[in-house]
Amino acid sequence: MSELQMGTDGFSLDGEPFRIISGALHYFRVHPDQWQDRLAKARDMGLNAIDTYIPWNLHESARGSLRMDGGVDLPRFLDLAAACGLHVLLRPGPYICAEWEGGGLPSWLLAEPDMRLRTTDPRYLDAVDAYFGMLLPPLAPYLSTRGGPVIAVQVENEYGAFGEDRAYLEHIAVLLRRHGVDVPLFTCDQPGDLARGSLPGILATANFGSGAARNLATLREHQPQGPLMVTEFWNGWFDRWGGIHNLRPAAVAAAELDTALAAGAAVSLYMFHGGTNFGFTNGANDKHTYRPTVTSYDYDAPLDEAGDPTPKYAAFREVIARYAPVPDVPLPSPSKKLNVLDIRLPDSVPLLEAAAVLGTAATAQRPLTMEELGQDFGFVLYTTRLPAAGPVTLRVEGVADRAQVFVDGHPVGVLERESHHRALAFYAPRAGARLDLLVENQGRVNYGQGIHDRKGILGDVLVDEHRLDHWTSRPLDLADLGPLAFRPTAAPALGPAFHRGEFALEEAADTYLDLTGWTKGNAWINGFHLGRHWSRGPQRRLYVPGPVLRAGGNEVVVLELHATARTAVDLCDTPDLGPVEE
Repeated sequence: MSELQMGTDGFSLDGEPFRIISGALHYFRVHPDQWQDRLAKARDMGLNAIDTYIPWNLHESARGSLRMDGGVDLPRFLDLAAACGLHVLLRPGPYICAEWEGGGLPSWLLAEPDMRLRTTDPRYLDAVDAYFGMLLPPLAPYLSTRGGPVIAVQVENEYGAFGEDRAYLEHIAVLLRRHGVDVPLFTCDQPGDLARGSLPGILATANFGSGAARNLATLREHQPQGPLMVTEFWNGWFDRWGGIHNLRPAAVAAAELDTALAAGAAVSLYMFHGGTNFGFTNGANDKHTYRPTVTSYDYDAPLDEAGDPTPKYAAFREVIARYAPVPDVPLPSPSKKLNVLDIRLPDSVPLLEAAAVLGTAATAQRPLTMEELGQDFGFVLYTTRLPAAGPVTLRVEGVADRAQVFVDGHPVGVLERESHHRALAFYAPRAGARLDLLVENQGRVNYGQGIHDRKGILGDVLVDEHRLDHWTSRPLDLADLGPLAFRPTAAPALGPAFHRGEFALEEAADTYLDLTGWTKGNAWINGFHLGRHWSRGPQRRLYVPGPVLRAGGNEVVVLELHATARTAVDLCDTPDLGPVEE
């Protein structure tokens, strides 16, 4: 049994001085068959701990039912960390930010239209209490006080950037204690938010990526005694669709890390290994303009998206060695990558045609939101009839986040939240023409008040200022593509379609799916949802974990949301995360 203790200016573990040198590694962003590899590389870089968030929306995607298996088998992840000799900083939220869908909060919380997240709203607190009551007891054996690797647990996450409700923060701390957490608690905030986000008697820590000396001085001014700790040392950054690929020079980041360690601070790298926003799990930001995050969460970290060392791995290991023992082992070698070109996708099925087998429609006078439909991720297909023939101006009061509009199955335009585009003019060929709006949830906002981010059509749909009624709303979460009836493609698709092909491999290894020539959509290999692709970039290739592939036959499915004549994809042995700032 180990116990982390806090002195006036540092930590001790089992009575001996102890400096936390940690790195963030999110188990839910890494294929579970690769956890062992990433953890071992953390230890070999000189880290003595890892930190991880816990995403509520994956562990309790259906209210009242807890998942702890497969890619969210947290106990197994903690066992592997312990086997690697690593301590763990556990960050259960309930809100986690992390550029993750909705900041990790489950979408079913938003089914109630006036729900107030991250407050003392009793409905929210009841949900948190029930969740912690399921989540925390199975994790109790992993607390260091009971022989496990978890030495500290975080209360909420950067709350000072969101609100000033100390009663809410105190309630979360009480819930953690009530459900058996008896290791030290801590909060984390950006330096300017420390007063709003910290609690008396609980260690306050800071998040920043530069200005280490200045920001540590701010932390010490706020908290005159106790260990100095940087819970998130931002050594890189995330990317958004339509932006550039963010890079930070290794030497610059290493110099800031050196400054923090020289000041005696404990540090956790954000990120040690970023991983991937597989499937529909990316988040978004909305500071007056909606900006969804890309599929890759490479983060320009010491380990890249495929777990290979970047220049920061060696640079950070050299810095850490000045302050703590570092294993005397060689730098890790990059993993083998596959290169398989011109994989043909000869079969397809149009999405509008296949919708009926992918989701069950609900009927109502108005379009229903995703949350009202009990849906987390994906698309909703909304359908009604146009009242008359002739020129039409369509206006949608709220689109979250991107609506493709079809009349009798023909595309007539796109409405986008990001461009604030909510109106569209077209010609209706006849009275009673079928109107379809295929709305994509491009990722719920993960930061700020925008986390109250409901998806689908929000409000009325108007034709020439007259409200359209009598809607069907069909959820398409695309969790299971098994029902799709593919057939040989006879002509290029005019609208959204799934395209399917097969390829053979002699062995499985990591690779990157190149979708040059495709426009926008999603991709799966052997049923594993790799994530979103979009020609606007910056990301141009999707990471394919080796464990997804197999020796012998493999299947690839690409959802293309727009017309395309493209019939092939490539597997490449190098990533392409896009252009960087000159």
